[in-house]
Amino acid sequence: MPNNIEGRGLTDREMLQLCLELEKGRCRSLSNTMLETSHQQLREIYMQCFENASSNNYQLFKIMSDKGWYKTTIASKDQVGKVQELMQNNLHPDDLI
Repeated sequence: MPNNIEGRGLTDREMLQLCLELEKGRCRSLSNTMLETSHQQLREIYMQCFENASSNNYQLFKIMSDKGWYKTTIASKDQVGKVQELMQNNLHPDDLI
């Protein structure tokens, strides 16, 4: 359902997409800040904020997915295996020698 103010507003889909992008950016920013914080109590605060942002992000994704506005495909076992292999090789490059 469009949400136009005098014909110039954003649609519901556009607003959700913008909110999703904002939450993704918030997650990236919080995770970077958290990783660089040495004060334990402050780090815990950032972790709580990250968990909230991550939850918001998933809720927005779920709403969009349920409405058919964010389509994803299910990975095959072969695709999952390839990604696992790549990750293992990147995390353990000495295993390649």
